[in-house]
Amino acid sequence: MLKGFREFIMRGNVIDLAVAVIIGAAFTKVVNSLVDDLIMPVIGLFLGKVDFTNAFVVLKEGTKGAGPYATLADAKAAGAATLNYGLFISTIVTFLIVALVVYLMLKSVTRLGPKKADAAPTTKDCPYCLSKIPLKATKCAFCGSDLTGRGGA
Repeated sequence: MLKGFREFIMRGNVIDLAVAVIIGAAFTKVVNSLVDDLIMPVIGLFLGKVDFTNAFVVLKEGTKGAGPYATLADAKAAGAATLNYGLFISTIVTFLIVALVVYLMLKSVTRLGPKKADAAPTTKDCPYCLSKIPLKATKCAFCGSDLTGRGGA
């Protein structure tokens, strides 16, 4: 059983998957930082100094303190039920950036990868009726012409 498990783990695609998960986790931190620390503050500035991390609606007052709450952290500390639309907008922006990066990576890999060879033709045109016929045909199925050169049309 251990031998089979070792063979499974050492297969190339399992190791590739492990590397992809590790790189994906690191990439997620970079994208989250890009969105939270660079993009969302700029968007908030253009929208009138909106701080998206503190954009929320109180659904129910907290049991430990009444609103209004200045920040989402204050509302959570008071036990208030909140609808955190600012965090949702930030998550959507993060998703769109990740989707764009994945699209660009796939596009570049496809462009740099091996070109597909054109398939060899399997048909030719009949010289008499111009219908498509198999390459090895000796007689046209459409007009009945002899294609061997021994007889006429």
